[in-house]
Amino acid sequence: MSRRSVTVFAPATVANLGVGFDVLGLALDGPGDTVTAHLSDQPGVRIRSVNADIPTDATKNTAGVAAISTLKAAGVTAGVELVIEKGLPIGSGLGSSSASAAAAAFATNLLIGSPLRKPQLIEPCMDAEEAVSGRHADNVAPALLGGLVLVRSIDPLDVVRLPIPEGLGIVVVTPDFELKTRDARAALPQSVPLSTMVTQTANIAALVSACYSGDLDLLARCIPEHVITPARAKLIPGADAAIEAALDAGALGSSISGSGPSIFALCRSRRSADEAAVAMSAAFKAAGLVATTVISPADCPGARRI
Repeated sequence: MSRRSVTVFAPATVANLGVGFDVLGLALDGPGDTVTAHLSDQPGVRIRSVNADIPTDATKNTAGVAAISTLKAAGVTAGVELVIEKGLPIGSGLGSSSASAAAAAFATNLLIGSPLRKPQLIEPCMDAEEAVSGRHADNVAPALLGGLVLVRSIDPLDVVRLPIPEGLGIVVVTPDFELKTRDARAALPQSVPLSTMVTQTANIAALVSACYSGDLDLLARCIPEHVITPARAKLIPGADAAIEAALDAGALGSSISGSGPSIFALCRSRRSADEAAVAMSAAFKAAGLVATTVISPADCPGARRI
């Protein structure tokens, strides 16, 4: 154990990317969570402080669960205290709980001498996500690894980094409206028609092809999604209007970020991203909601020491 404390930042993420429900995730540049891990003489994991209204019991907090699971995966008995600085709003669709988990797992691993590689920290972070919203990796994997990640399987874990077309950017507009992940999942249909499954499969395959070829026109044809987006858009005032506004402004594609209420738009240039951001914010304003905007490259780093 080479240090007494370490501080790590993990970014916000956009999950699903329209067609990739629970299997696609993308790291953003800018917002995120920061976790400082301190070695303690008392065994176990404790949360020293947190600047948000979330549990301080380590077994009920994603950062705490991720730290506990990281120590277990490494086979290390140690005392760790966490200071959590939330930079992401809760229930925003930006992977808030995943950012805390990724930052805590990476910080804890560094604190104990880095016995685990970054991909090995995905499982501890999934343990954390399971404690609050279900076991999935489409947020935690890009929060840790950065870039665009395809989660082929979580049991056994199999994640793939996808190339990102040069110059691709993303806009995320977040209205001042909380949508709990559990509520968003409860709104989803339990079955879909076979024809819809075929279309979804084709679009996922086409998206992967577009990533490798850099074909932005093909990428634009992959994003529309007709199962998850309609079900969740009903829960978000102004969502349909914001998506339509992004497309009218020239975005390649637009949909709900994760479980919402944030809406993302993929854009081929910074000018297009700026125009889409203005149009999407105006759509939410017309629905009575103030919104904040993040404009980011689509290829961004994951968790890192600061």
